[in-house]
Order: sequence, then structure tokens, then C-alpha cells
Amino acid sequence: MSVVLVAAVAGLCISGIYLITARSLSRIVLGFSLLGHATVVALLAAGGPAGQSPLADQAPADELANPLPQALSLTAIVIAFGLTLFLLALARRQQQIEGDDLVEADLEERRLRARNRRQESGDRPKPISDRRRFNRRRGDDPARRDSQSNLTVVEADDEPGTTEASS
Repeated sequence: MSVVLVAAVAGLCISGIYLITARSLSRIVLGFSLLGHATVVALLAAGGPAGQSPLADQAPADELANPLPQALSLTAIVIAFGLTLFLLALARRQQQIEGDDLVEADLEERRLRARNRRQESGDRPKPISDRRRFNRRRGDDPARRDSQSNLTVVEADDEPGTTEASS
């Protein structure tokens, strides 16, 4: 029976990790849910065979069930439930804002791709003072601040829309 539980844990882990690596938030939620179930099954399998209730003076010590895997399983269930709710809230918010649940590449990933393309082509990056141009859409201060953060919005020649922390 333990071989079946090990196979079930392995299958749940493999499926969960595969789903987590997807760009769709619904698949990521399902992947974390499968990993939570794999954790619970692994903890219950680690508890060993069933035994008597671990209540005082009802059975000898060698016949008692180990209560630690049961307590850890309950903790894993609560943590998996909280994580699932958090990810569902993120997926719902993404669907409201973007209209889909795909996780797009972030600005840091785009910056790294541009840097790798420059390195592969042999181009040297331009000095910082020559590379940055300020966005003058509002016409007032070229170093305008974003209203929601402490970032100055700038545009670079090869990386439009990047943000730099202001000093």
C-alpha cells in the first residue's frame, strides 16, 4: 500500500509542478492545489500504520498512532487553502484588469532579454547619460513622478517604458 501512496504523491507533484510552470493563472492555481494535496498524502503516508487513539491510559505506547503527521496534515490543508484563495483573488483581479488570466512577461524580463540580445550581437551598452531620454508628454518636469510610487518614468532607446528608482 505504501508503494501506491508514493506513486500517488509523485504523480500529484509532477502534475502540480507542470501546471505551475504555465502562464495561465488558472493552471497555476490548480498546480498549487495539487501540490497541497500531494503534501497531505505524503504526510499521512509518513504517519505509518493506523493505531489506537493517543489518549491517556487507553493503550500501550507501542500501539498508539503518531499524532504529529495528522497535525501537520491539518496545517498543510489550512496553508494550501489560504494559498489557493490568495491565488484565486489574484486571478480574479487579473481577469478584471486585463480580460484574461495570462501572466505576461514583466519589465525586468524584457530588460534582461534586451541585454542578452546586445551581448549576443557584440554591441556595447551606451553610457547611462547618453542612453536615457526623459518622457516629456506632460510638458512640465521631464523627471515627472508616477503618482502611485516613488519611481521616475523614463524611456530608453532600446527599452521603452522602463522605470528607474529616483534618488
